[in-house]
Amino acid sequence: MNLVHTRPISGTLVAIPYPGRGHINPMMNLCKLLASRKHDLLITFVITEEWLGFIGSCTKPDNIHFASIPNVLPSELVRGADFPGFYEAVMTKMEAPFEELLDTLELPVTAIIADTELKWAICMGNRRNFPVASLCTTSAKFFSVLHSMVLTENRLFLIDTLDNGSELAEQSSGISPDIRMIFEGSTRQVIQLTLECISWVQKAKYVLFTSVYELEGHAIDTIKARFNIPIYTIGPAIPYFELHGNSSETMVQNVPSYLQWLDIHPPCSVLYVSLGSFLSVSNDQMDEIAAGLQDSGVLYLWVARGGTSRLTEKGSEMGLVVPWCDQLKVLCHSSIGGFLTHCGWNSILEAIYAGIPMLTFPILFDQAPNSKQIVDDWKIGWRLKEQQKDGRLVTRASIAEFVRSFMDPENNEVKNMRKSASELKEKCRKAVAEDGSSQRNLDAFIKDISQGHDGMLID
Repeated sequence: MNLVHTRPISGTLVAIPYPGRGHINPMMNLCKLLASRKHDLLITFVITEEWLGFIGSCTKPDNIHFASIPNVLPSELVRGADFPGFYEAVMTKMEAPFEELLDTLELPVTAIIADTELKWAICMGNRRNFPVASLCTTSAKFFSVLHSMVLTENRLFLIDTLDNGSELAEQSSGISPDIRMIFEGSTRQVIQLTLECISWVQKAKYVLFTSVYELEGHAIDTIKARFNIPIYTIGPAIPYFELHGNSSETMVQNVPSYLQWLDIHPPCSVLYVSLGSFLSVSNDQMDEIAAGLQDSGVLYLWVARGGTSRLTEKGSEMGLVVPWCDQLKVLCHSSIGGFLTHCGWNSILEAIYAGIPMLTFPILFDQAPNSKQIVDDWKIGWRLKEQQKDGRLVTRASIAEFVRSFMDPENNEVKNMRKSASELKEKCRKAVAEDGSSQRNLDAFIKDISQGHDGMLID
């Protein structure tokens, strides 16, 4: 890997992610990429004490150091019970201890990378004259839709309408289906805070997207036309750079490793199933999925963090249920032929990197628009679950039929999907290769924070 040759940085780059796994992981992957491109770049990665307990022992480069703030938020283990309360706490309780921590660092702060959903970091950075890069961990298209809401003159009307329920929203011709999908079931408080975060992004010094320009060029160009600050696509912010490591992984509870299990099955024969780490499906829906997979007769590997024992009891000889796996390594395994996903952005990027088509099962927030992008824009997947307003379950019969067709190697529509997924895979891997668009953007961002020069979008 070529290193970026700029003058040494005399201070530290501070990274502060939103406290959730879907935000912390891409922020850490970005920091590892930056650290590998410039070895004298010192990075301080700030998380709560609880999250330090979760990830403090994880392998990282020597020039990345952890620092923690007190647990001023509800625990990660219960945040789903009152997400609006958790979200408000993130917006109001993290800034003071974070600023106090900055004052205790041995080296001066040269720049801050803050999650887009931490608007207070941009406010504080501007007040103290720290350059702030806003890291967006959603798709550029999703960000663009939210920013369009911010620009809408009747934004307060939109918030009121969405808060009053989807039926009223549907009666308003001023609210697009994309926006209705995003905020389905959200409270006024969450909608208001989300849009406030988006409105502050243009006051940052830089904007970083974990996307790839070749995947979302139109959305990136639209955002670039609205903003007068440098915009860099540095994605995918997934651990592709660790794929060829020598780590040894074994399964828990004295069962064969999931990789060994995959090794014994033919190419493209196994469906990988993962429905996210936060606010997953109900137990009843989980039971329908388990029954549908069993009825389909298709081999599957299912990662279910909270319900492993429950699903193991309902499983069959066709499936393996595990509490955790190295998802990217699994998706890149030759036996994997499809991915049943909740459509989290990080999971989508990993599937694209691996060239795997997707069965979409969106649950909330950006996942429904992401599903639309997979199915309608890129044509690399099918919708297993439509946006349903009455809480109806997707039945085992429907799931079994979809899975059976989706994994049928003779299905012509599936063959076309696999071809499209393979083409996106090549675009993605070209972007992260030397002199690819994402690598050039990483280097340009490093140059900016090293020398203080404003940059330009590289595509």
